[in-house]
Amino acid sequence: QKYTMKNVSQQDWIAAIAATENAVIIDVRTPEECATGILENAIMLDFFRSESFQHEIAQLDKSKPYFVYCRSGNRSSHACAMMESMGIAKTVNLLGGMNAWTAPKVMPNS
Repeated sequence: QKYTMKNVSQQDWIAAIAATENAVIIDVRTPEECATGILENAIMLDFFRSESFQHEIAQLDKSKPYFVYCRSGNRSSHACAMMESMGIAKTVNLLGGMNAWTAPKVMPNS
């Protein structure tokens, strides 16, 4: 069965996370970018550190749905494609990323 990521707006993203059991949120930006604020409960995995990123993705529970975002939606769409190629069935990409985000953010725990 072929799965393809869903691209969703902020409004649909918030609704989908609220309606999804076991949703996992992943921020694929750099630590410097994350320092400006992340989405609540997000796991930070830097997409640009490709070797460690792939290693971390390989450890994830493939049965869970993953909601992935970055600064503009570009890195996160690549991350979703990589995650799917590694056997994760359900990925959701945030269109526009943090550039378009208007809802609250939280500061990452240092």
